[in-house]
Amino acid sequence: MRPFRVLVVDDSKFMRQIITDLIQKDSRFQVVGTAANGIEALEKVRELNPDLITMDVEMPEMNGLEALKRIMQEQPKPVIMLSGINEQGMKETILALESGAFDFIRKPSVVHDQDINNVAKELNKQLSAAIQAKERRALWEEEQKVKESGEPRTQSSRNATGTLPSMDAGPGIPGKDRQDKAQSEQRRGAGSPKDIESKPKGQAVRKPPEARQAAERHESTNAGRDHFKRSKPKPTQQADPAAATETTSKVWGHQSRPGEPVLERGAGSQHKAHQTSPALEHIVAVGCSTGGPRALRTLLERLPANFPAPVVIVQHMPPNFTKSLAARLNTFSPLHVQEAEQGMVLKQGCAYVAPGGHHIRIVESAGGEWIIRVSQEEQVNGHRPSVDVLFESLLPFQHIKRHAVLMTGMGSDGAKAMKMLYDSGVSSTIAESEETCVVYGMPRSAVELGCVSHVLPLHSIPDKLIQAVKNGK
Repeated sequence: MRPFRVLVVDDSKFMRQIITDLIQKDSRFQVVGTAANGIEALEKVRELNPDLITMDVEMPEMNGLEALKRIMQEQPKPVIMLSGINEQGMKETILALESGAFDFIRKPSVVHDQDINNVAKELNKQLSAAIQAKERRALWEEEQKVKESGEPRTQSSRNATGTLPSMDAGPGIPGKDRQDKAQSEQRRGAGSPKDIESKPKGQAVRKPPEARQAAERHESTNAGRDHFKRSKPKPTQQADPAAATETTSKVWGHQSRPGEPVLERGAGSQHKAHQTSPALEHIVAVGCSTGGPRALRTLLERLPANFPAPVVIVQHMPPNFTKSLAARLNTFSPLHVQEAEQGMVLKQGCAYVAPGGHHIRIVESAGGEWIIRVSQEEQVNGHRPSVDVLFESLLPFQHIKRHAVLMTGMGSDGAKAMKMLYDSGVSSTIAESEETCVVYGMPRSAVELGCVSHVLPLHSIPDKLIQAVKNGK
């Protein structure tokens, strides 16, 4: 079996050598060429036709972002961006993820061996996941053609079965049993999407109680969208810590200590006068990972400004990058999108992105407001922030309509807590279908647990949420 062929692009000869050495520690990958800028990269892609590309963000003559866009137009390949931690590098990395990059990693510090080792592990993980996603997509498309033609499927000349370990990609690996394929038939016509109800093999679908009560109501999606207006609300205010209750439910092993206030204002926060707002009836919680920034843009730009629910988001991403992500999403979305901070009060028409390197939970204050709580506790499922932490924080609040969404991403983060929410009678659970996922890992894990009420392609999720908060299901 020949190794997967990789092109390394970086303007530093020294860094090209480091990245090459890190990649070739794994015999499954072979660096077949290098390039010093985007122009050389385009030439090498045409000449070598690599399986994968690593791309520096900041380079002379043609930077990584421009080269990525050209590659995606001319000869799409999985591209992993290597980003610095300066502000411009972070902004361009977010743009690259929007433009089709598979994912990104931080460039290693050449003076710290431990940092180089950590980057080596992350790079190997990303390369493996990119190949798995590419080959799974090829298998999925092949099966769709077979279904359309009625011809038997032939074995792919090379698939990921037995060639790539699962890494952190969770159950979404090509070559596993195909029981989830029944949920993959979501190619849509021009009309409103019809939900695919997910269920484990041999088990009937159980809709949550609130969904069952509303099952006969079929409001049109467009009518739901027109129900809301399109003016962007003012930024979210923060709560006075004294207004919050000093106790909260125990979540992931964390509980308030005696005398410890639940809320402490973040260091960069400014005190603002408390303002009352309409009582919330709905909360939307969203989790995603690889492919998430692009999916979040699609989701948030299609929700109206006065969407009557806050949207709380966990996107797996390192510290600092989430601030750039939130700022970028805010330029597209009618909602007010911001990085979440300790003590923020959830508001309708606003979206909150968990800060990288921190868990977020939702707690209820003594005054009945919904507050963001930020912590740096241990990783959960290998992640901080973790989707499971956010989802589980919603478990006690059965007096409010909760909507949980899992979109593209490696692994299974969020699936366990989505199952807990589903069993508790949550209003709706939504998973992105394989049709549109960059990596069908997190959503698939939830589908296999039998806790997804709607399996939908990405472009149909915003309309489903609009319908759900209008109809209460």
